[in-house]
Amino acid sequence: MVFSSSMNCLLLHIFIVVSFVSPINSSQTQNHQSINQTFRSEQELQELKKTIATRLRQINKPAVKTIQVPNGDIIDCVLTHKQLAFDHPLLKGQKPMDFPKSLREHKQFDNMSDFQFWSLSGESCPEGTIPIRRVTEQDMLRAHSINSFGTKAANPFPHEHAVALVDKDEFFGAQATFNVWSPYLESQSEFSLSQMWLVSGSYGKDLNSIEAGWHIYPRLYGDNNPRFFVYWTADAYQSTGCHNLMCPGFVQTNKNFPVGGSIPKLSTYNGQQFGLPLKIMKDKNTGNWLLTIGDGNIVGYWPATLFTHLKYVADEVHFGGEIVNAKATGSHTSTAMGSGHFAEEGYGKAAYIRNMQVIDSDNNLIPLANPIYLASNPNCYNIQGNTSPKWGDHIYFGGPGRSDKCP
Repeated sequence: MVFSSSMNCLLLHIFIVVSFVSPINSSQTQNHQSINQTFRSEQELQELKKTIATRLRQINKPAVKTIQVPNGDIIDCVLTHKQLAFDHPLLKGQKPMDFPKSLREHKQFDNMSDFQFWSLSGESCPEGTIPIRRVTEQDMLRAHSINSFGTKAANPFPHEHAVALVDKDEFFGAQATFNVWSPYLESQSEFSLSQMWLVSGSYGKDLNSIEAGWHIYPRLYGDNNPRFFVYWTADAYQSTGCHNLMCPGFVQTNKNFPVGGSIPKLSTYNGQQFGLPLKIMKDKNTGNWLLTIGDGNIVGYWPATLFTHLKYVADEVHFGGEIVNAKATGSHTSTAMGSGHFAEEGYGKAAYIRNMQVIDSDNNLIPLANPIYLASNPNCYNIQGNTSPKWGDHIYFGGPGRSDKCP
């Protein structure tokens, strides 16, 4: 097996460390101990190499075409019916669902370059394929754990939230527009996001959740670019689900939009605001949860068979922000949520989610009924809710993290 430069460097580093920390001694026993220690280290690296190579073969399916994106991403155009989703035991042998005619009649992407960086390359994927961001060895090496790569279980640090939620009802979907920022992150182990959650089940036990929005997550991608993402779990983030297409589950169907791709157009403080419109809705015929972006463009779907509770309906819907607080300096992180400014600063300064609606049993989009506003650490990140004729139910949220109020 050919060693990559990153693995070669790691192996050389271990050899050097072993040579310096092993005392010079003429004793044959000492020499054997040193050699055996080096041998074990090399064996461990070989095993790690094999484990990573196996995972990469599982995740990265054969490409019909490969595109190098200016931001460093590699996009593989994979046959739609050959994508990783259909490796799931419950989806094996299936083909992508045939969408209702009313959904197929939506027009193609408007201003596609607003939503994704890769389109700036001028390349596209052929018909019958979907664009998938290739997972690399470097992505794996950054992970806390190879086995939990791509999951929230891979990040062991505390999470903090500022959210609006509705509960104690039956929800068949939700939609909102999220303005996109590039918040500061203190540590590469942390992330900052804005998203919506549709959930059902018991927290910490069998919670089912489907999620979509934007985030910055350097440990996952190797950069600080805001990216569109999806997530799911069927057991409270314990052993099922993952981000994007990093495990079998979410089925992508759109050949123009790579899940996990960078978003090039961002909001600026006291300047132009850019919004990402997202909608999740249950297809009554199949039970699958469809995801659309922009003007009704279908990205893909979460199959109903992945879930226990969400096989039927959601009983809570959340909108808001989340960060990870790794306390890398021993105090609260200075990682920002949203724009890094508190909710009370309002339009053009704080992050917002507007036109928040849920879908009822008759497929109607309706306002939020008695929303609850929660901030787990309001001195660090807060939230304010309001309603207006133009923006409907909306929230401002976020904050800078560590400060005099947030030590």
